[in-house]
Amino acid sequence: MTCPVCEGKLHDVDDITLEVEGYIFIVKGQRCASCKEEFPLEEETQRTITVARKLGVWPEPMKLYRRFSKSGNGLVFRVPADLEKQLQLDEKMEIAISKNGNKLVIETT
Repeated sequence: MTCPVCEGKLHDVDDITLEVEGYIFIVKGQRCASCKEEFPLEEETQRTITVARKLGVWPEPMKLYRRFSKSGNGLVFRVPADLEKQLQLDEKMEIAISKNGNKLVIETT
């Protein structure tokens, strides 16, 4: 098989490292001899996700729906308490807000 990144030759390996929230998983897959890009096997990736979920470290997709409120000349929205606790947020924390297409991205700094 050839690498989808650089079209180099792929070799079977059993030492691909996946890191999830500080946990290290070693899985089987393929590595490109040219660009060194790694491609874990699908069943290995699924096994890693299953174990990470059991450990409670696999992030579940989250989508919250909220409405903005008016405050002075700007808009605000409320962060739910469970998300505040999970992300260890507090009112003194700085955040970065950026625009990515039609999405707002909020990151803690």
